[in-house]
Amino acid sequence: MDLPVDGHLAKTADVQQIDMMSSMREHVTRYVFVEGRQRAQKALGLYANIDILRPYFHVEPKELKDRLVNSLLPKFSSASKPVLIGELYGPLMLVFTLIALLLYGMKSSGHVVKEGTLMGTAFGICFGYWFGASSFIYLLAYICNAGVSFIQTLSLLGYSLFGHCIVLFLSTVLHSDETHFVFYLLWVVFGGLSALKMMSMLMARTPGPSQRFLLHSSIAIVHMLFLLFLHFAYHQAVEALDNI
Repeated sequence: MDLPVDGHLAKTADVQQIDMMSSMREHVTRYVFVEGRQRAQKALGLYANIDILRPYFHVEPKELKDRLVNSLLPKFSSASKPVLIGELYGPLMLVFTLIALLLYGMKSSGHVVKEGTLMGTAFGICFGYWFGASSFIYLLAYICNAGVSFIQTLSLLGYSLFGHCIVLFLSTVLHSDETHFVFYLLWVVFGGLSALKMMSMLMARTPGPSQRFLLHSSIAIVHMLFLLFLHFAYHQAVEALDNI
């Protein structure tokens, strides 16, 4: 009499086990499907974000060369507003170039960084200046009603770093024995030209003379003092090479 009961219980246990395994397979399949769909949506969202940024980094080599040269050619004109670009590829490459020159200067001068590495310090200084000074100039341009966007300010200030790169490179190669005459000459010529270029681009966009004076003087002071800071604080290759 017990065998049929035991057989029925065993069959019931088998059915329950089959149902449990089927439910588990459905749960795993649903989980894999939902997880795959979420990852696909994230990938599509990332591609969409990259596609949004693509116009800011699309530039032809010839256009890049022309913009680098034009960053040292100021053209003052109050009759028409010059076209401000919103491209960030050239400025970003100039920031990386400035970082490389700064690293060489720090290593050549034996500069010791107490916290962090030389790479981190150079990145912090260059990117901090690019974003910080751009924010400051954008705020002043907004107050002076110059009609400049933040992206255009980033691009304008970024291309002005081409003069900084030239000064830091040539002051390392063409160093003098005891004075900083070569640096000061390059500082006035290339640093001054890049500062004048920024001022000329914003001159026709700034309405009144007092606003122009405030905006242009602030740009010149910030731009020229940063180059002095880079040379005397981190790029003292002259003294280092003299001691070799």
